[in-house]
Amino acid sequence: VIVAGAVAWAGWWIARELKATREDDARGRVLRLMALFSPGIGAVVDDPRALLTWQPLAATARQLFPSEFAALDQASGRSFPFGVEQIEAAHARWSADWLAWERTHDADYKLKAAQIEADISAEGGSALGRARLDAVEREKLDKYQRRYEEYARVSKALRVLGGRP
Repeated sequence: VIVAGAVAWAGWWIARELKATREDDARGRVLRLMALFSPGIGAVVDDPRALLTWQPLAATARQLFPSEFAALDQASGRSFPFGVEQIEAAHARWSADWLAWERTHDADYKLKAAQIEADISAEGGSALGRARLDAVEREKLDKYQRRYEEYARVSKALRVLGGRP
């Protein structure tokens, strides 16, 4: 009876320790996931384009560690690390940044053109002045087109991440 009791007690003790070890491992994985994604959360706040890298990584990790992500979702009250709200906020910020850039770009090139036009008037309408004005207009358009292509590409990708086509 004493040996049977000792064996039962030892079995209970081992089972308890194994359970505690599994729980510690699960908590450790949750903490490692939090540490893994904390730079991404900060990066997305600084630059919405970072979401295009971090969100697919998060989706893959979510598939590999569903129970850990469920715990993180429950603790944070939203989808960890990036929920629909963060994706929509990133898209809104990207759009606002684009509009601000567009206004600044337009103002900068209006000023450049006005300075060249003033030079042309002072020079009596020189061909060199008109060529400089044409070059500034081409530069303005080229820069705008390159930036717009990036804006459109990132904006579309953010919409897709947010579940909108």
